[in-house]
Amino acid sequence: MKPIILRYFRISLIVLAPMLSVPLCIAQTYPDRPIRFVVPLPPGGGADIVARTVGQKLTEALGQQVIIDNRGGGGTVIGAVTVARALPDGYTLLLGTATTHAINASLIKNLPYDPIKDFNPVSLIANLPIVLVAHPSLAVNGVADLVALAKSKPGQLLFASSGNGSSLHLLGELLNLRAQVKTMHVPYRGAAPAITALLGGEVNFMFSSIPPILPHIKTQRVKALAMATPKRSNLMSDVPTINESGISGVDAYSWNGVMVPAGTPPAVITRLHTELVKIMRLGDVVERLGNLGTEAVSNTPTEFAAFINSEIAKYALIVKASGAKVD
Repeated sequence: MKPIILRYFRISLIVLAPMLSVPLCIAQTYPDRPIRFVVPLPPGGGADIVARTVGQKLTEALGQQVIIDNRGGGGTVIGAVTVARALPDGYTLLLGTATTHAINASLIKNLPYDPIKDFNPVSLIANLPIVLVAHPSLAVNGVADLVALAKSKPGQLLFASSGNGSSLHLLGELLNLRAQVKTMHVPYRGAAPAITALLGGEVNFMFSSIPPILPHIKTQRVKALAMATPKRSNLMSDVPTINESGISGVDAYSWNGVMVPAGTPPAVITRLHTELVKIMRLGDVVERLGNLGTEAVSNTPTEFAAFINSEIAKYALIVKASGAKVD
């Protein structure tokens, strides 16, 4: 029996040997063709700016073109599903957001992907502070004025967002809840069209991450009323926080991170993570994003996974409290 067992053992080793060497081969050859970086939002918003900044640096670091693929729509669901169903080979990345991986888990009953099971986190890469802005024609100069006006005109003030269920939508609903007012939500397919609507006077106010709205604040095409963050922004130190304005609990950061489909080889995740950590510490990246009001950050895949779980719990409470729904 022993010769038969030994022969079986040798055959098994011969069969398994190529499989055991796959991670090493991948680590040595990855990447050997262009990489698709899916952004689940239209061009022009804060997330898109972050993705293009990081994508260019990844192209330089990996020696292969990183192609930005904007897949907006469905409250970021379209882009997220595209990556969840892609081959787990490291050639399709997702720019994950609070919406794709925290808000949708509570907001959408039959979500066609699992934020935890269908993805492997690589690294958080950016925190984007959020500011409350209004059209110049609106007779308000701060949150207190906005609340007073909303109370005098219940249901008449309109606020824009980058889409149903986005963090910007939920902040608007949360402001309604905390300030005990009623304003009406008008969703758009991304931050850029929402800002265009605000500039055109189609809506009265909105929450926005700083990168896409900052140029319009500087040219006074919109008014910055308050920061929806725990502390003031260095870029706009004269703009108070909503907490300072007397309304507590209306604060959040937009965030961006890199995800890959579940089952992506650990060697590929390690390579991507290593390069992303280097990129997010580059002086020109930190400066460019910082000038846009965005904080360049990084963490480990394990830390990122824990962060996502905490965000899911946080937004579950906000969704429940605000009563927000996706039509």
